[in-house]
Amino acid sequence: MKYVTAKRAGLLSCHACGRVEPRIRSVTPQHCGRCGSRLHSRNPDSLMRTWALLIAAALLYIPANLLPVMHTSSLLGSEDDTIMSGVVYFWTSGDWPLAVIVFIASIMVPMLKLSVLVLLTVTAQRHSRWRPDQRTTLYRMVERIGRWSMLDVFVVTLTVALVRFKSLAVITAGPGAIAFGSVVILTMMASMQFDPRLIWDDVEGGVNGSTQKPQDLKHD
Repeated sequence: MKYVTAKRAGLLSCHACGRVEPRIRSVTPQHCGRCGSRLHSRNPDSLMRTWALLIAAALLYIPANLLPVMHTSSLLGSEDDTIMSGVVYFWTSGDWPLAVIVFIASIMVPMLKLSVLVLLTVTAQRHSRWRPDQRTTLYRMVERIGRWSMLDVFVVTLTVALVRFKSLAVITAGPGAIAFGSVVILTMMASMQFDPRLIWDDVEGGVNGSTQKPQDLKHD
């Protein structure tokens, strides 16, 4: 199956309202006829911004898992709890469903989001033609998960607060919670900065080697 991108067809898509207009090379810069926004064939510095956000998120992911997320002070003493300590506590106490939920939402999901975004950024930067359909699907998955990313922070805050919770206790968020929330925000911003159209820029001559007529070509 062959693909013709809007860029090759001489079209520009507005990032604000979605209007598609023909590219006028004599007009620089070109603005949207509907909302007046400046038109770009690709988001400017998309890969550079994505890399910067991913590196910052990866660096913060380490203290997010090592530093305490919750500090509990009571008449019986004080205690610091990390994400993993909450998982271990629920697992050893028999609440394995909660342990699985916390582990998936707070450890696996951020790690998978980082890994997928790194894969997409590296392949786009190397102008790879490898599996564009699957890479596009991965991006859509990350984008949809990103809408629920703050649920990770909510789950961590509630579940770790229950770890050895004592009456008359004062609970405050630890530095790990700030780092974890920063990781969530940075990965969301990274997925927003990445331009998925870069996946298709170097896909030419067909993905599956088929030869179709020009009227059968797909347009984005």
